[in-house]
Amino acid sequence: MGAMLPVAESDGVTIHCPADGRYAFYNSPYPAHRLMTGVDVYPDAPFGGAAPSPVDGEIIKVRRVRAPTPRLFESPGYDTVTIIRSRENPGRIVKLLHVETIVGEGERVKAGQDLGSLIRSGYFGYHTPPHAHIEVRPPSDSLRVRGGCLVESLLSAHALTPVEELRGVVVASRPEYALIQLDGPRTGGVAADIGGVAGLLDGGVPIYGWFGAHTQEPPKSQAINLLGRTIGRITNVNRKTCVALCTRFEMMLEDTPVNAFFFLRPDDRPQIAATPRTTGWLRLEDSSEVTVHVN
Repeated sequence: MGAMLPVAESDGVTIHCPADGRYAFYNSPYPAHRLMTGVDVYPDAPFGGAAPSPVDGEIIKVRRVRAPTPRLFESPGYDTVTIIRSRENPGRIVKLLHVETIVGEGERVKAGQDLGSLIRSGYFGYHTPPHAHIEVRPPSDSLRVRGGCLVESLLSAHALTPVEELRGVVVASRPEYALIQLDGPRTGGVAADIGGVAGLLDGGVPIYGWFGAHTQEPPKSQAINLLGRTIGRITNVNRKTCVALCTRFEMMLEDTPVNAFFFLRPDDRPQIAATPRTTGWLRLEDSSEVTVHVN
């Protein structure tokens, strides 16, 4: 496995992401994300590709659970829950989803070690890229949807300037989504006006109806603006993050309506994913130059 970089912390447990991967705290309708108790790590790998461990610890449980049958893609019919006792804080365990773990119970793992393969879970939407979902939890409450520990980003959101355009190159194109490497400064994400201060967007819009943002300063107003348009109204503010409900707007990739997914990057190269509003309508060539607009 390649280099792993620390991107989040929870109760003394450090969560890592591959240097060439992506991560997000709010990019999912799963309740843990809105509660800021979960983080998704997206390795630069396809479904079935290798999944690196995000933490140091000991595998204490691997359990298959039944998953829904999706309509638009094939899935194995199950997901896998992996429980890891943290090496940094033995009083906390890490719950990992969407990885077919091949490391046995009782074995120790280090951050970056290959755990197994990435599952295309029936819990995913058609557009969902390969990723692992991670939570830090008390050992007595390892499996519930709620009850995780607060996850704090290690991201630095200093000295940002809101972007003036979303233009870049398609680095991966699939029927489900297109991954776009954006032009501009290496800020680790897309910088926007977050309630009067600059910060980084995190989440899918307008598909989920809400999203998150990261900033070093408390927002001074409720509006979140991107490319001159208000895309959200802030409802909750944490220490360095906030949650907003989407306003009425439309994301367009050239002339095609899309949903846009804002990721964070440990290597600071900003990327977004665009997915078709209608299944199968997004057909792009790798290396093509594209622009995303807000209407």
